[in-house]
Amino acid sequence: MSATMKIISTTERAAFYKTLYSRRDTRGEFKNDAVPDEILMRILDAAHHAPSVGFMQPWDFIVVKSPEIKKRIKAGFEAAHKEAAALFPKDKQAQYQSFKLEGIVEAPVGICITCDRSRTGNVVIGRTANPETDLYSAVCAVQNLWLAARSENLGVGWMSIIHHDCLKAILGIPEKIVPIAYLNIGFVSYFYEQPELEKKGWLPRLPLSSLLHWDGWRKKSKCLQDTEHI
Repeated sequence: MSATMKIISTTERAAFYKTLYSRRDTRGEFKNDAVPDEILMRILDAAHHAPSVGFMQPWDFIVVKSPEIKKRIKAGFEAAHKEAAALFPKDKQAQYQSFKLEGIVEAPVGICITCDRSRTGNVVIGRTANPETDLYSAVCAVQNLWLAARSENLGVGWMSIIHHDCLKAILGIPEKIVPIAYLNIGFVSYFYEQPELEKKGWLPRLPLSSLLHWDGWRKKSKCLQDTEHI
């Protein structure tokens, strides 16, 4: 008979939901305190335990602590950030440029999570009809790491405003490997009660009820309503 895992208690369940709902994208709140290696390894191990299609585990983790490398990544961000500003409507450009959208140099640690799409061969269980599911698997590793980091009272910021070619050149990532996320990680002075972009009026949180469909697109039910956070 195979071993079974114990049932999660109500206390443990509440702790999980508290972690989930208090997760934030951290940008300007990083402190200089070093992240102990044992904590860093715990959150990396949590990322490594993410679900993956066909159990292919396509991720790799590049840990960045070098100030020089961070400066080069920051320069890559600045170039892409300038390009991005011009893409928004004129009435949004000033607000966009007012946001601090990264903490590359301030964060003690950066982690680049990548996807090796050829890790277990060309044919992978679960990836035959939808080949992009390996990329989704690597994103699951991002989420695992983010939630684990929040449980350690670490802030995480997903710095996505950089061209992949630039990031690959700086970090020496092989051509066949796909960068998925560059994450800035460290202890913070505070966490926002609401996501920063929601708090500052960039966009509102959509009500869950407006996004639910039952047994088909746009088939609504009045049985369930949005619930309060645990």
